[in-house]
Amino acid sequence: MGQAASSSSSFSTPPTHHPNIQCQFPRLHRKEEDGDGDGDGEAGEDLTLLLPEECLACVMEKLGSLDRNTCSLVCKRWNLIDSRSRQRLVLAANSEVTPSLPAILSRFDAVSVLSLKCSRRHTSIDDSAFYLIARSLVSLKKLKLKGCVGIRDDGVDAASHLLRRSLRKLSCNSCSFTCSGLSSLLSRCRLLEDLTLKRLKNLKHQLLLDADDGDGGGGGDAPLARLQRLCLKDLHNANLLAPLISSSKSLRTLVICRSAGLWDPVFLGLCSGSLAEIQLENLQLSDAGLLAISSACLDLEVLYISRASHCTDAGFAAIAASCRKLRKLHIDTCAKFGGYYGGVGDDGVVSIAARCSQLQEVVLMGVALTVISLHALASNCPSLERMALCNIDSVGDPELGFVAAKFSALRKLCIKNCPVSDAGIEAIAAGCPNLVKLKVKRCKEVTQANVCRLRQQRVELVIALDVESLSIAEEQEMAAEDLESANVHGRGRGPRTVRPLITSSSTHLVCGSRGANLIKSKLTNAMLLRRPGMPSASSSHSSHMHSSGCCSYYHQWLMSVL
Repeated sequence: MGQAASSSSSFSTPPTHHPNIQCQFPRLHRKEEDGDGDGDGEAGEDLTLLLPEECLACVMEKLGSLDRNTCSLVCKRWNLIDSRSRQRLVLAANSEVTPSLPAILSRFDAVSVLSLKCSRRHTSIDDSAFYLIARSLVSLKKLKLKGCVGIRDDGVDAASHLLRRSLRKLSCNSCSFTCSGLSSLLSRCRLLEDLTLKRLKNLKHQLLLDADDGDGGGGGDAPLARLQRLCLKDLHNANLLAPLISSSKSLRTLVICRSAGLWDPVFLGLCSGSLAEIQLENLQLSDAGLLAISSACLDLEVLYISRASHCTDAGFAAIAASCRKLRKLHIDTCAKFGGYYGGVGDDGVVSIAARCSQLQEVVLMGVALTVISLHALASNCPSLERMALCNIDSVGDPELGFVAAKFSALRKLCIKNCPVSDAGIEAIAAGCPNLVKLKVKRCKEVTQANVCRLRQQRVELVIALDVESLSIAEEQEMAAEDLESANVHGRGRGPRTVRPLITSSSTHLVCGSRGANLIKSKLTNAMLLRRPGMPSASSSHSSHMHSSGCCSYYHQWLMSVL
């Protein structure tokens, strides 16, 4: 059993107060364990008795899971405070935990966030145990089920009567109940705001939502009237949940990933005008579906379309005509096993750039764009701050030169698997005055030596490159040569701070899967990290290390430090 840190809650007993506290604290005497109980042991002070329960609960709130579990074993008072104030609970939902559930649930009866996880190697809890959990935790607001294959439709139906007045967030991953159990749960839990369904293999019938379950639990509201976020992932028959999408009138975020079937009819029945974010990945979707989205979602702000096989420029033109509030756009036309889905190019990008002037982030992967699209984005989207161009053969050094000259508001730029060279990277570093991060991946014509020079010329710019790195000695030698040359020509104004080679490669732009080159770069940079006592590496030794002796070199350095 594991418990996570939580926030404090209200207590049923009043706090302990000590009105006569002055300069000295009361001394608490401890009886000798080995004696007859008449004598007093050595006097000791327990200052925690002077603190109210609320203060101790706030202290425990700051602790991690392991430390909090240890503190709960100090004394009965701390155990009671931990039990009453713990809001989060994570249980290994194996069948072996069933006999201990009454004691666990009676101790942590104030839990509002519960996570039940069971691995494939074990048998999960059954319907009776799940009903006991729902009956004991009356304040449960968030529930996560993962791998609980022992919970069937009967258990979900019975627990839904008890959770209907409190449950706000539900996540189900690799569970065994069918559309019948899911329907009863959704029809009764009408306060649900966040729903995630992932890898449910027994969804074989159309989902039916009852308008009125007859128990008065919904307060007269329609089913899913408060649902704001819906996430469907890895569901083979997710289109059977079309009534779930059409019944959610207040839906703000819709995420559908890796689901079979034709999705155009599902979006044709979409009637939620409040949708602000849509993420679609690996779906059979055409321009008809995009047209339906543009008609129903006039306030759309975030659109993520990845590997949609039948989407063309016409569909994105329809999006641009209606969704004028679009702030983030992600288009990925790369096929799953190589190749690209044709049909998205300059026309679609120009249509969006011409009408969606509030764009702040654009990620284009496999889109056949040219300078025409870049010119439209630069002219009509003055707030564009983040851009990624990935897997595009038509983006080379001239296009990067145009980006450097026209995109003055750009702050983050990612170039991945494009035919660019050192000249294009130098143009970006010379232009884009507000650029703070440049990420270059899988561009074979870009050399590390050129990147090192650009780091020294523009210190405030973070450049992340996933190619073989130079050693620190080589980079400092190169910096010394540049400084000496500058002093000879009278341009030096003192010693220049050399920017370290190791830079962070984290970014907010999603640019596809991570390959072997990134792993290799990470390991190389970690081995080259300079620490006190680390011997300097010469150029020949660095070359030998990259080719055959990375692990041996790092092991020798580690032994010398120890």
